[in-house]
Amino acid sequence: MRTPEPLDAYQWPPSSDELAARVGLQPDEIIRFDGNVAAMPPVSARPATLARALSQINEYERGRYLPLREKIAALHRVSVANVALGAGSDEFIVLVAQIFAAGGTVATVPSFTYSMYRYAALMAGATLVDDPTEADLVFVCRPNNPTGEMVEIPTGLRGQLVIDEAYAQYGGVDETARLEEGAIILRTFSKAYGLAGARVGYALADEYRTSVLTSRQAPLSVSALSAALALAALETPVDVTDQIEERERVARELRALGLHPRPSFTNFLFVDMDDPGAMVDRLLPYGVVARAYPGGLRLSVRDRLDDDVLLNALAHELRGADPEPGWTRLTRATAETRLHVRLRAPGQGRVFIDTGEGFYDHMLQQLAFHGGLDLTLTGVGDLETGDHHTVEDTFRAFGDALSRALGDRRGITRYGEARVPMDEALAHAVVDLSGRAVWKIDISPDPGMAAHALESLAQAARITLHVTATGDNAHHVAEAAFKAMGRAMAQALIPSGTLIPSTKGSL
Repeated sequence: MRTPEPLDAYQWPPSSDELAARVGLQPDEIIRFDGNVAAMPPVSARPATLARALSQINEYERGRYLPLREKIAALHRVSVANVALGAGSDEFIVLVAQIFAAGGTVATVPSFTYSMYRYAALMAGATLVDDPTEADLVFVCRPNNPTGEMVEIPTGLRGQLVIDEAYAQYGGVDETARLEEGAIILRTFSKAYGLAGARVGYALADEYRTSVLTSRQAPLSVSALSAALALAALETPVDVTDQIEERERVARELRALGLHPRPSFTNFLFVDMDDPGAMVDRLLPYGVVARAYPGGLRLSVRDRLDDDVLLNALAHELRGADPEPGWTRLTRATAETRLHVRLRAPGQGRVFIDTGEGFYDHMLQQLAFHGGLDLTLTGVGDLETGDHHTVEDTFRAFGDALSRALGDRRGITRYGEARVPMDEALAHAVVDLSGRAVWKIDISPDPGMAAHALESLAQAARITLHVTATGDNAHHVAEAAFKAMGRAMAQALIPSGTLIPSTKGSL
């Protein structure tokens, strides 16, 4: 029996836990700029989306996810017979190499491109050649990873053409018209759709080539849960306008730092650099994970808050600029909700809240603004069953982040008190950042969840909180209560020496 040799294989970077341990950070403080993925999952990626699939998880999907394939076909205006599902587009990259180039030749356009093409060629026993007109299989990465450029599709090919459009939405490309010429087009849900962890991709091809691909796939290589997430994601058209605007903003800021990002048609930027590996090492202590390539640094574009952390780290390393205070980051995920928190305490009152629960989003916004906090809190909850889970988990997530931000609570005033009128309503709040979860809340009339929201916050943040608020209008009463707590919080967070504010020496 012949003993197979291990191949040169795709190497995944270390986990966030491992990287955090290297530099003494918490895993939540690590920001990945090395994966070219969305900053957040789509709104549709929530437990309710998976409920039906979970209820039938003991069964196989006999129809090969026909609703999902039909939705993809409608999106591209092709027949369902032109659609093949796979475990990410990587499954098809390996598959087409085995089908069209086993023991033959493979070319890539451009030559400096996605490394998976080379690994697929190795698995197929194929040889990489420079001239695409002489290859049995030609991969065209368009737009290209890792450079972000838009490449031309070569002509005069004798081999099978595969166009990888993983970043198509960012570049505004769509080559489905080439299906009639025999091209195979690869797409993924990992990038613009924000479902990298679900591992869903698809191939578009003429009916004959689609049957060639699917006849060589393992049965149902996509899981029922992943298929459900992909189908839900297609319910809302992808809009990457904000990401493209953010990409251009980051490019301008990089140029202002004296760096040279290339024009990009993707969700990342390639920055030419002599020693990118050294820069990767220099950025890691800031919690910034970048990826080095020969001749340059590849930086994913995330959202403004994350990208500003990257830009500030670069400014400190390249220009000696004063580093900005860090953010406390936290994700709370339960069966009912998924919430992402980024917090600076104290901050400058820059607040953005979006959980879909409008009234209590507004209440938390008032609390954070008047508390002088910088807070971004976004996510989704099961609003179909009412507001309880979403409101409670929102304030618990905020409280958990606040407790983490306060640490041992050294160097703060600790106590704060405020009275706030709101038309006919009047609220009084006293806060002690004590490390002990104690609360006495009286909001009358309560619009429904106001007292419970503050109780959840006090419990998670480990603070002592007394709030009384009365009036005629429930909205006014609640708003006065949240503003009063915010203003009391602002007092308690005022810097005061360097000691822990307790004669015991700890809180």
